[in-house]
Amino acid sequence: MTMPAQREMDEAEIRRRVVEIVEGIRAKDLDALKRLYAPDVVSFDVEPPLQHAGIAAKLKNWATAFTFFEDVDYEVRDLTLTVGDEVAFGHGFGRLSGTLKNGTATNGMWVRATFCFRKIDGDWLIAHDQVSVPFDIASGRGVTDLEP
Repeated sequence: MTMPAQREMDEAEIRRRVVEIVEGIRAKDLDALKRLYAPDVVSFDVEPPLQHAGIAAKLKNWATAFTFFEDVDYEVRDLTLTVGDEVAFGHGFGRLSGTLKNGTATNGMWVRATFCFRKIDGDWLIAHDQVSVPFDIASGRGVTDLEP
Protein backbone atom coordinates (compact mmCIF):
# COMPACT_ATOMS: atom_id res chain seq x y z
CA MET A 1 0.00 0.00 0.00
CA THR A 2 1.32 3.45 -0.82
CA MET A 3 2.11 5.86 1.98
CA PRO A 4 -0.57 8.39 0.97
CA ALA A 5 -3.21 5.63 0.93
CA GLN A 6 -2.14 4.45 4.40
CA ARG A 7 -2.22 8.01 5.74
CA GLU A 8 -5.73 8.49 4.35
CA MET A 9 -6.86 5.27 6.03
CA ASP A 10 -5.23 6.30 9.31
CA GLU A 11 -6.82 9.76 9.16
CA ALA A 12 -10.22 8.21 8.51
CA GLU A 13 -9.71 5.89 11.50
CA ILE A 14 -8.73 8.79 13.76
CA ARG A 15 -11.79 10.76 12.65
CA ARG A 16 -13.90 7.70 13.56
CA ARG A 17 -12.22 7.72 16.97
CA VAL A 18 -13.23 11.35 17.46
CA VAL A 19 -16.82 10.42 16.56
CA GLU A 20 -16.58 7.64 19.18
CA ILE A 21 -15.43 10.22 21.74
CA VAL A 22 -18.46 12.36 20.96
CA GLU A 23 -20.78 9.33 21.17
CA GLY A 24 -19.20 8.16 24.43
CA ILE A 25 -19.61 11.58 26.02
CA ARG A 26 -23.22 11.89 24.86
CA ALA A 27 -23.96 8.45 26.33
CA LYS A 28 -21.96 9.21 29.50
CA ASP A 29 -20.32 5.84 28.79
CA LEU A 30 -17.04 5.63 30.70
CA ASP A 31 -16.30 2.12 29.36
CA ALA A 32 -16.58 3.35 25.78
CA LEU A 33 -14.34 6.32 26.56
CA LYS A 34 -11.79 4.10 28.29
CA ARG A 35 -11.25 2.19 25.05
CA LEU A 36 -10.20 5.41 23.28
CA TYR A 37 -7.38 6.47 25.60
CA ALA A 38 -3.88 5.09 26.08
CA PRO A 39 -3.38 3.71 29.62
CA ASP A 40 -0.74 6.38 30.28
CA VAL A 41 -2.74 9.28 28.83
CA VAL A 42 -1.86 12.75 30.11
CA SER A 43 -4.69 15.26 29.97
CA PHE A 44 -4.53 19.03 30.46
CA ASP A 45 -8.19 19.77 31.07
CA VAL A 46 -10.02 22.90 32.18
CA GLU A 47 -10.55 21.48 35.67
CA PRO A 48 -7.78 21.39 38.29
CA PRO A 49 -5.23 20.02 38.79
CA LEU A 50 -2.88 21.15 36.04
CA GLN A 51 -2.69 17.62 34.66
CA HIS A 52 -4.61 14.38 34.89
CA ALA A 53 -2.15 11.50 34.43
CA GLY A 54 -3.30 7.99 33.55
CA ILE A 55 -6.58 6.53 32.37
CA ALA A 56 -8.10 6.41 35.87
CA ALA A 57 -7.56 10.16 36.34
CA LYS A 58 -8.98 10.94 32.89
CA LEU A 59 -12.09 8.83 33.49
CA LYS A 60 -12.55 10.34 36.95
CA ASN A 61 -12.57 13.76 35.32
CA TRP A 62 -15.28 12.66 32.85
CA ALA A 63 -17.28 11.02 35.66
CA THR A 64 -17.20 14.27 37.62
CA ALA A 65 -18.36 16.27 34.59
CA PHE A 66 -21.22 13.82 33.98
CA THR A 67 -22.55 14.29 37.55
CA PHE A 68 -23.67 17.80 36.60
CA PHE A 69 -25.77 16.72 33.61
CA GLU A 70 -29.06 14.95 33.16
CA ASP A 71 -28.52 14.95 29.38
CA VAL A 72 -25.19 15.82 27.86
CA ASP A 73 -24.18 16.80 24.36
CA TYR A 74 -20.75 17.29 22.87
CA GLU A 75 -19.65 18.54 19.50
CA VAL A 76 -16.35 19.02 17.74
CA ARG A 77 -15.92 21.64 15.08
CA ASP A 78 -13.13 22.48 12.63
CA LEU A 79 -11.01 19.41 13.40
CA THR A 80 -7.67 19.46 11.57
CA LEU A 81 -5.41 16.39 11.68
CA THR A 82 -1.76 15.74 10.93
CA VAL A 83 -1.03 12.02 10.69
CA GLY A 84 2.33 10.25 10.85
CA ASP A 85 3.22 6.57 10.95
CA GLU A 86 2.84 6.07 14.72
CA VAL A 87 1.66 9.45 16.04
CA ALA A 88 -0.93 11.99 14.98
CA PHE A 89 -2.27 15.22 16.35
CA GLY A 90 -5.36 17.25 15.78
CA HIS A 91 -6.87 20.50 16.92
CA GLY A 92 -10.28 22.06 16.77
CA PHE A 93 -13.02 23.35 18.99
CA GLY A 94 -15.27 21.45 21.38
CA ARG A 95 -18.44 22.29 23.25
CA LEU A 96 -20.00 20.41 26.14
CA SER A 97 -23.65 21.33 26.66
CA GLY A 98 -26.93 19.79 27.74
CA THR A 99 -29.48 19.79 30.52
CA LEU A 100 -28.15 20.15 34.04
CA LYS A 101 -29.47 17.99 36.89
CA ASN A 102 -31.55 20.96 38.11
CA GLY A 103 -33.33 21.10 34.73
CA THR A 104 -31.49 24.13 33.38
CA ALA A 105 -30.51 23.89 29.72
CA THR A 106 -27.01 25.12 28.96
CA ASN A 107 -25.40 25.84 25.62
CA GLY A 108 -22.01 25.37 27.24
CA MET A 109 -18.99 27.17 25.96
CA TRP A 110 -16.57 26.58 23.14
CA VAL A 111 -13.10 25.50 24.16
CA ARG A 112 -9.92 24.93 22.21
CA ALA A 113 -9.07 21.24 22.00
CA THR A 114 -5.93 19.37 21.01
CA PHE A 115 -5.77 15.59 20.62
CA CYS A 116 -2.52 13.65 20.33
CA PHE A 117 -2.88 10.04 19.17
CA ARG A 118 -0.41 7.18 19.30
CA LYS A 119 -0.79 3.96 17.33
CA ILE A 120 -0.64 1.16 19.90
CA ASP A 121 -0.98 -2.44 18.71
CA GLY A 122 -2.62 -1.14 15.53
CA ASP A 123 -5.17 1.09 17.32
CA TRP A 124 -5.09 4.86 17.38
CA LEU A 125 -5.45 5.90 21.04
CA ILE A 126 -5.40 9.31 22.68
CA ALA A 127 -2.06 9.70 24.44
CA HIS A 128 -2.56 13.36 25.30
CA ASP A 129 -5.35 15.89 25.15
CA GLN A 130 -5.61 19.50 26.13
CA VAL A 131 -8.62 21.71 26.54
CA SER A 132 -8.22 25.42 27.14
CA VAL A 133 -10.22 28.59 27.49
CA PRO A 134 -8.77 31.91 26.32
CA PHE A 135 -8.38 34.51 29.04
CA ASP A 136 -8.37 38.26 29.22
CA ILE A 137 -4.90 39.32 30.38
CA ALA A 138 -6.10 42.55 32.00
CA SER A 139 -8.76 40.91 34.18
CA GLY A 140 -7.25 37.43 34.50
CA ARG A 141 -10.68 35.94 33.73
CA GLY A 142 -11.54 33.27 31.20
CA VAL A 143 -13.40 34.40 28.11
CA THR A 144 -16.25 31.95 27.68
CA ASP A 145 -18.52 33.63 25.13
CA LEU A 146 -16.40 33.13 22.00
CA GLU A 147 -17.57 31.01 19.08
CA PRO A 148 -15.61 29.43 16.25
